[in-house]
Amino acid sequence: MTETNPRFFRHGPSLLARLVFFVMLSLVLMAVDARFKYLLEIRQAFSTVVYPLQKLANVPGTIYDSASELLFSGHLADENIHLKQRHLVDRGQLQQLSALEAENAQLRKLLEATQRVESKAVMAEILHVPRDPFNRKVMLDKGSQSGVQPGQVVVDDIGVVGQITRDYPWASEVTLITDKDHSVPVQVVRNGLRSVISGTGKDAMLELRYLAVNTDIQEGDSLVTSGIDGVYPPGLPVAVVSKIERNPTYVFARVTCTPVAGVGHNRQLLILSTLAPVTEIPVEAFELKPEGRKREKGGVR
Repeated sequence: MTETNPRFFRHGPSLLARLVFFVMLSLVLMAVDARFKYLLEIRQAFSTVVYPLQKLANVPGTIYDSASELLFSGHLADENIHLKQRHLVDRGQLQQLSALEAENAQLRKLLEATQRVESKAVMAEILHVPRDPFNRKVMLDKGSQSGVQPGQVVVDDIGVVGQITRDYPWASEVTLITDKDHSVPVQVVRNGLRSVISGTGKDAMLELRYLAVNTDIQEGDSLVTSGIDGVYPPGLPVAVVSKIERNPTYVFARVTCTPVAGVGHNRQLLILSTLAPVTEIPVEAFELKPEGRKREKGGVR
């Protein structure tokens, strides 16, 4: 009977030998793959087999990212709507503030103009402008109830705008100086030359008519009201000479001017009173003679 001894420990290659073996195998495989591309198809096959598993493993992360993005997008959408609404409100307030500042500055200038004018002035606001391009008239919100009468001069903080041509109880019509049928007596500030400026029917064009070719007038000359008509107070700015055409074949020069004021700039205007102040005479200054006629004290009949 043969007796065998059991083996409690199996002896194999050492750890160092195994490490050297696998390192050498890896180097050989890498060299073969780099040189002959044998393992490319094997990697593609493994990638095809493993791809569904990779997608399945990424499902929880994808769901989490989608939910987070959905919540974040909803928050951004709400915040965007709120910011847009706030922007619209702020923009409206800013525009209103700018309009109020401009109106305030223009009203201050009107008050200064009122102090410069000796006659009584009524502040009015433009109600509407006719749509007719050939109609150079505007409507104001002050009428006969406010003491407005035809013939009164209308100015803004810069200069003459026009003249009241028709009045209603609570409104009045202003014919602008640019109207083709309107004329204003003016005077050149530089040399005192008097003339008459007329409208042409265009918004920014006036003409000095019937001036001789050799008249002493230059481009840039300032024109103010002369006051000789008894309607326009003297010294109100009217226009500036913008172009002069002198043709020796014609008797008169063509002088084009630009008005300094205009209703296209402001809504508030001043209506100047052209009526001379009335001095009240006391009743005691008169006495009734026996023959029924009034005689002023002091013997002046």
